[in-house]
Amino acid sequence: MNKIKKYKYAGVALLLLSFTACKTPALVQKTENTTLPETFNGVKDTVNVVKVQWKDYFKDPYLVKLIDTALVNNQELNITLQEIEIARNEIQAKKGEYLPFVGLQAGAGAEKVGRYTSQGANDATTPFKGGKENPEFLPDFMVGAYATWEVDIWNKLHNAKKAAVSRYLATVEGKNFMVTNLIAEIANSYYELLALDNQLEILNRNITLQTNAFEIVKLQKQSAKVTELAVKRFEAQVYSTKSIQYQIQQQIIEAENKIRFLVGGYAGNIERDAQGFVDLTPDLIHAGIPSELLANRPDVKQAELELAAAKLDIKVAKARFYPSLGLSAGVGYQAFNAKYLLSTPESLLYSIGGDLTAPLINRKAIKAEYYNANAKQIQAVYNYERTILNAYIEVVNKLSKISNLESSFGLQQKEVEALTESINISNNLFRSARADYMEVLLTQRDALESKFELIETKKDQMNAFVNIYKALGGGWK
Repeated sequence: MNKIKKYKYAGVALLLLSFTACKTPALVQKTENTTLPETFNGVKDTVNVVKVQWKDYFKDPYLVKLIDTALVNNQELNITLQEIEIARNEIQAKKGEYLPFVGLQAGAGAEKVGRYTSQGANDATTPFKGGKENPEFLPDFMVGAYATWEVDIWNKLHNAKKAAVSRYLATVEGKNFMVTNLIAEIANSYYELLALDNQLEILNRNITLQTNAFEIVKLQKQSAKVTELAVKRFEAQVYSTKSIQYQIQQQIIEAENKIRFLVGGYAGNIERDAQGFVDLTPDLIHAGIPSELLANRPDVKQAELELAAAKLDIKVAKARFYPSLGLSAGVGYQAFNAKYLLSTPESLLYSIGGDLTAPLINRKAIKAEYYNANAKQIQAVYNYERTILNAYIEVVNKLSKISNLESSFGLQQKEVEALTESINISNNLFRSARADYMEVLLTQRDALESKFELIETKKDQMNAFVNIYKALGGGWK
């Protein structure tokens, strides 16, 4: 009858714990919206350029070599790889939490208790077997094994492990996104360097042209065809152009060092072939359909995985309101003398027990964690939606830029051709005194600026070619 009462009281206690602990606060839920337009502003393609590997997308062998080196030596990328390793270890830590903990324990010690304590008084009145007096200084030896285990009734620990897995996969996608950005940054810097090389070559040719014109003006001044003012204006133009030459040389040094930083090295020439830069023609871009961004963009996939982890965190926080069941057990030997340590059954000890605990009063800390987990989940939803929106807008902008730059480059080519011809015309008119020296100077300046702008537009074209590949999610596969 006593046993029946004990089980009845235990059952009542269990029901009370479950009833009071299972009252969880209500939350405001938010579901992510992943609906995308069917086309990129009317542009719809069944082929997607992201299926092309970066080694085939970028055909310049010097650029391919730089990217290959960076993927091995770039310090920031290697830091991210270690973050992935940390996230992988976190999975093992979470996995170990829902498995039994088993350990070995051994110890030795000694104790002297006061005679007028309850234990000391008992030792005085209860002598050893055989009538021997109990020693006042009593050694203690123990060896054994123990085990503890929290039974994962509500999948709290399993969900925590799943959340760790999602975060690990998110770090992998973060690494992929970094690879995409790194490839794009190196390619953009490389094309910038080629543009600067071409601008420097144009400038050197222009300096030669202006120097020759300057010598002609000096001769004309000696024959009284022009004044000293014309000589000084031509001389100033030469100095101005030469000063720009040093500015471009500095920009080249900085561009080279930026590439060295990205590839993770200090020295070495940045090999490149700047010839034919203006004639580079980007391949036709196939953007596919917008919904493919969800699978191809690493940052979108990273945000999706972080959202999945945040949802699991809510389940983990919710499970803390419920009762938790813990089991413990131990077996070993303990004796006051080492020679009796393994005596069986006299020195044998064992234990087994279980405990059921649940929060009843003052659950503010658990509620705060629960609300925080929900707030972070809502943040993750917004972040996921924002990442998708940003990906779509990036692609639309890059596609539009490619089209507009192509039209602009064609017109600028015609401008350069016209101004190049006007230089010869103005020089001939100046020699025959049919044009003022200011017309010659302005024509030379306009021609130089137009050639510089043509190179800048070509650089922008190549950058757009790089950036649309990145925006579509190419480069990391």
